[in-house]
Amino acid sequence: MDGNDLRALLACPACRGALGWSAEETRCEACGRVYPVVDGIPILLPPDLDAAAVHDELDHLRAHKGQQAGYFDRQVAEEFEINRPHGAPRAYAWVLGEKFRRSVALLPPLRGKTVVDACCGSGMDAEFLTREGARVLAIDLSEGCARRAKARAGRFGLEYFVVVGDVEHLPVRTAAADVSYVHDGLHHLEDPLAGVRELARVAACAVSINEPADAAGTQLAVRLGVSTNREDAGNRVARLRPERVREELRTLGFSARTRRYLLYYKHEPGPLMRVASRPVGDVAYRSAVRLTDAVLGRWGNKLQVTAVRRR
Repeated sequence: MDGNDLRALLACPACRGALGWSAEETRCEACGRVYPVVDGIPILLPPDLDAAAVHDELDHLRAHKGQQAGYFDRQVAEEFEINRPHGAPRAYAWVLGEKFRRSVALLPPLRGKTVVDACCGSGMDAEFLTREGARVLAIDLSEGCARRAKARAGRFGLEYFVVVGDVEHLPVRTAAADVSYVHDGLHHLEDPLAGVRELARVAACAVSINEPADAAGTQLAVRLGVSTNREDAGNRVARLRPERVREELRTLGFSARTRRYLLYYKHEPGPLMRVASRPVGDVAYRSAVRLTDAVLGRWGNKLQVTAVRRR
């Protein structure tokens, strides 16, 4: 399935109508709204909501999302984001690979499946999913992230299709994808469960959610200065509670399994990762990570949710 085929999964973010395409724009065939296509990337963001009664709340939400998108548009290390984990210390690449392995371990085999990768960032997970044989639609609120994700695809010879879109208003037809997937994206939202609902809507078979957990251990790490309750973009980190996510997915027709695990690392690798990447350090680091998780993982800072639609 190439980019043109993956476009068939897309829909108007305002009314979910079918889209007609040209090189410069896409037009909703139902409501007539027009969305630009910039350098091959459709910009499918929902129009401003016309609801004066909740004007202040909407302004707050727009500011929250604008702050998030603006940070990732401008204030990141371009080459690092496009390349990671390529060129990073071996221990760092192992950590990211381990997170991905956990995220797909309970899913059906991905080869040949269509996957919506929401909040795709600069395309790292889209790359992982594509290398598993999935046909990937990569979506992010930030146009800068989308451009970097597209650059990654070109640099490493990957075939996935990149779209600018909002996880709370995914520009995807209902049940159009086999699987929906998110990694460290919902905690950016004011209400992460709004993103959970959208991920469930677009997935015909399964959902994989991988986010920071609302854990006592995490708050201890915050007090110790190892972690933080604020993102680099300045927004609050909205960590997820397993029971709330399970219940939300249950009401949407899914059977969900949640798992907590313990894993701390910095977004950009520091001296510890370089030391841990040396031959002896590598073995010791991996063993220490696995042992710590085995003992403390049930109270861990990471939450993995795999949900399968009930038939």
